[in-house]
Amino acid sequence: MKELYGTGVAIVTPFDKYLKVDSAALAKVVNHCIEGGVDYLVVLGTTGESVTLDPAEKEEIARIVIEVNMGRVPLVLGIGGNNTSKLEEELRSTDLEPFAAILSVSPYYNKPTQEGIYMHFKQLAEASSKPLILYNVPGRTASNMLPSTVMRLAEECPNIIGIKEASGDIDQVKKVINLVPKNFLVISGDDITALPTVLAGGHGVISVLAQALPSQFSSMIALGRQGENDQAISLHRKMKAGMELIFEEGNPTGIKAMLEYQKLCSAKVRLPMLEAGTSLKNKIGEFVDQVLKMPV
Repeated sequence: MKELYGTGVAIVTPFDKYLKVDSAALAKVVNHCIEGGVDYLVVLGTTGESVTLDPAEKEEIARIVIEVNMGRVPLVLGIGGNNTSKLEEELRSTDLEPFAAILSVSPYYNKPTQEGIYMHFKQLAEASSKPLILYNVPGRTASNMLPSTVMRLAEECPNIIGIKEASGDIDQVKKVINLVPKNFLVISGDDITALPTVLAGGHGVISVLAQALPSQFSSMIALGRQGENDQAISLHRKMKAGMELIFEEGNPTGIKAMLEYQKLCSAKVRLPMLEAGTSLKNKIGEFVDQVLKMPV
C-alpha cells in the first residue's frame, strides 16, 4: 500500500479551556500537517488521547478530520484495545469507508502470550473491511509482539498489511524487515528510530514530532528513502533534541506544548496526563525557534 509510505502523523486532539474538543484548532493542526507535506494522517491513536474520549467525541473528531482533509491525503483510523470481541463489533459497526487502513494496538494490560496476540489480530483482520496495521508498543502494553509473530500474521492474514513498530529496538526492527514479505509495511512508531528504520529498509514513520514540524520531518524521511543519507542524517541530528523533549513529560503533553508555541492549539490535556510545566515549555520554545531557522 504505497500511499502509506513516508511520513504519517498521529494527530492530537486539541481541547479548549474547558477540556472540550476544539474543532477549530483540530482543523488548524490538520491543515498545518498537510500543507507541510506529510503523506498521511492517523486519527484517534494514542497521541489523540483516544482512551479519554467518549464515542460521540470520537465520531466528531473523525468527521472534522475527514471534512478538513477533503481527500488530500490518506487517513488511517485507530481502533485498538484489549477486548477482542468488543473491537470486532466496533470494526463491523463503524463506517470505515473514508479510511485507507486501521491501526490497532497490541492488547495492553492483559499481557497475552504470542499465540494470544496472533489470535487477537487474526480475528480483527477477519472482522475489518479495511486493511489492518499492527501496532507494537511494549512500553505501553507491557508485552512485546515478537518478529516471529509479526511474520506469521503477515504470511497468514492477507488483510494485515503492516506494522507500526515502536519497541525502540532497532535490532528488532531489522529482524521484522528481514522476516516479512517486501510489500509488508514496516513503519517506525518512534521518532528517534524513524530514520534508522528507513535506512534499514523500512517504509516510513507514524510520527508525533512531524505534526509540529511537518516540512522538516517529511524532508528527512524522503531524503532517507531516496538514499540521500548524509542530508537525512543532518536533519535527524538537528531535530533529535525535539524528539526527546516532546516525551520528557509524556505524550501528548510535549507535542501539545510545541503546537501551542506555534499557536496551533492549546497545551491542554485530559487527566491523568498533565499540561507541560514552564521549564519544558521554555525548552520547547527555544528548540522550535532554532529549527524553524533551518532550510527545508
